[in-house]
Amino acid sequence: MYARLLASDASCNGRFFTGVLTTGIYCLPACKARKPKPGNVKFFPTCESARAAGLRPCKKCHPDDFARGADPILEDIETLVAEIRAGPATFTDARAIVHRSGFGATRLFELFRQHYHTTPADLLLRARIAHAKKQLLETDAGLIAIATAVGFESQSAFHDQFRRLNGLTPAAYRELREGSSFTVMPPEGYPLGYLRRALSRDTQSVTEKLEGDRYTAAVRLAAGEAAVITLDISPDEVRAAVAPASCRPSPRIAGRMPALPKAAGFHALVIGLLGLDQDAAAFARLARKLGLSRLVAGRPELRIAQTPSVFDGLLWSIIGQQINFPFACLLKRRLVERTGTKLDHPLGLYAPPTPAAVAALEPADLLPLQFSRQKADYVIATSRLILDRQLDLDALRTMSATRAERTLLAVRGLGPWSVNYLMMRALGFPDCVPLGDTGVTSGLQAALQLDERPDIDATRRLMAMFSPYRSLATAHLWQFNQPIPT
Repeated sequence: MYARLLASDASCNGRFFTGVLTTGIYCLPACKARKPKPGNVKFFPTCESARAAGLRPCKKCHPDDFARGADPILEDIETLVAEIRAGPATFTDARAIVHRSGFGATRLFELFRQHYHTTPADLLLRARIAHAKKQLLETDAGLIAIATAVGFESQSAFHDQFRRLNGLTPAAYRELREGSSFTVMPPEGYPLGYLRRALSRDTQSVTEKLEGDRYTAAVRLAAGEAAVITLDISPDEVRAAVAPASCRPSPRIAGRMPALPKAAGFHALVIGLLGLDQDAAAFARLARKLGLSRLVAGRPELRIAQTPSVFDGLLWSIIGQQINFPFACLLKRRLVERTGTKLDHPLGLYAPPTPAAVAALEPADLLPLQFSRQKADYVIATSRLILDRQLDLDALRTMSATRAERTLLAVRGLGPWSVNYLMMRALGFPDCVPLGDTGVTSGLQAALQLDERPDIDATRRLMAMFSPYRSLATAHLWQFNQPIPT
């Protein structure tokens, strides 16, 4: 327990409480206060037992609140973020957010970084962009009027920030209302070789194919309908298009083709695949400041390709636990062939399975596919939680990172590696570390020239220097020992 205390292991919060006899205070194991000497520590199974010993709760980590499932400070920050997202124009800048919060500037920045993996200014910017996107698609208001309405002081700032995060100008984004294709301009130095590697990790995938510079994938859009997207990749641009999942006439209306999906329905999916809304430049600056230029050498604009859906990321995070990558790909393909939808497509693609399709299985159905009984049980039970609305995947995207992590850790079969992997690759949180990942530990050993691969506690300490960009640090460490792609 003392080792877990020194490691600030949040997974032990609530499993025991740490009493410091010299101060008369009891804390959570992950409390950020200075660590006590072992002779001054006594451990307690509950808050009640600590109080019975004459100790009082820590005012920094609030162990009593944690024990009863409450977190007043987190709730205050979540309420503030909800206000920002609902009305970004009411906050002129980060100082206005600090004033509204009631916290000091340093403390508020610490809380935003801890709970949302961002700064108040960046969260405000993204809230403004989200409101602008909604108005561009749903109204005919002019660009200057929209920029002003969401809180931008100038049209040029609106234009530059919108394009940086969306790969399109505001005017081009508005055109998504009618078309089924669009073209995005990657930032200068965008590493297309690494993108191609990410999009073709499983060369035998039945849901996606990369042939030369054309990527084709069967996906499910926001409403759950299947569609096929294509990306034509070149150094100057990426052309994206979406088509119905089947080219056959609709069975309901003879001779009529299925409705063409609108580009607006899959723009966010493409931006996620390309990672265009990630701050790669900021991480590269941090790495150089730390004296680790070699970590980003040749790929300062590296991004994390997001999974096409949260459910896809969830399935992978369960299937990929504690097995090698090729076998994980094999299990995933077999699950898709068993529960996905075979499309009428020249590449023989399958649309990914829905939670309902996986939930309809029994564990015995997956055993012939070489799933272990435990892995089969986890995949099916989690799908049933989603189907029964006990786990809301869409809500995870808007939660604080803290709330999302706690929600996912409560799901049987999801441990710290799975949860951080899912948060990083499917939910887009920028400050996650899949602890225990061999790619991370071997990358750290090579990049930092360590004598041996770090264990989980050492990994946690070493990765702390990359906060709040530990997700991008993870991506670079994954690539550090790999050959440079063409």
